[in-house]
Amino acid sequence: MTQPKIVIRDLQKFFGEGKQQTQALKDIELAIQANEFITFVGASGCGKSTLLRIIGGLEQHNAGDVLVNGQAIQGAGIDRAMVFQHYSLYPWLGVRDNIRFCRRLQAHTDDCSQADVEAASGRTDALIRLMGLSAVEHAYPNQLSGGMQQRVAIARALMAKPDILLMDEPFGALDAQTREVMHDLIRHVFKLEKTTIIFVTHDVEEGIYLGNRVVLMAPRPGRIDSIYEVPLPAERHQDMKHSPEFLQLKRQILDRIRETSGMKTDFDLLQQLTNTSVPM
Repeated sequence: MTQPKIVIRDLQKFFGEGKQQTQALKDIELAIQANEFITFVGASGCGKSTLLRIIGGLEQHNAGDVLVNGQAIQGAGIDRAMVFQHYSLYPWLGVRDNIRFCRRLQAHTDDCSQADVEAASGRTDALIRLMGLSAVEHAYPNQLSGGMQQRVAIARALMAKPDILLMDEPFGALDAQTREVMHDLIRHVFKLEKTTIIFVTHDVEEGIYLGNRVVLMAPRPGRIDSIYEVPLPAERHQDMKHSPEFLQLKRQILDRIRETSGMKTDFDLLQQLTNTSVPM
């Protein structure tokens, strides 16, 4: 067994101090292999995005360990790239310059040779073609659809060839048809780039279709409740979402989310109220 790409051990995260202190994450234990696609699902407030930001080095944890390639993370690093729900593009830059922006950063320009510059230019061209952005490569973000803006954001995140791609509900604002296109696109990118991907979503169907494993988190405090292996092949297509195996797993995960979030209790109370006759 090879060493996992990411190891999380006994992770604890608190917000606030004293009597106002709240535990956001408790006893998180998880190992993620290289070139694995992991999706996180769960009710709002279970700490999915907080955990993602900790892995990305954008948030500090209070106790426990987060290791990448056996080393404790020390803030953000070029080995990890993040894609947010809101595209966060630079409005004064066109598509090509948005994608190439990371090449301007000191971490990528120190000891940079002419060959490195030429390779980066070639990678920009390749990512523009891969994302289907050739026709709009000189356009500005406000001239693009939401799906195109998110493609630019993904291309920018991939520009530096990160080992790990962190995605925080990146398709949440897109319409259903565009989401399906983006699902197949990110699976294609995953196959080509051999990147380790951690993807946060509220959409269970999305989580199953994209992931090798689905990690279900429960709230109050945020914790890993259960982990599901996805019984789908590496090559996927949209019709798989209607297969009995897919629908069974989707129902199992949805039922567990309701149980862990208290929604099932709320439904029971609602049913009691419905069945209670009100005297006139």
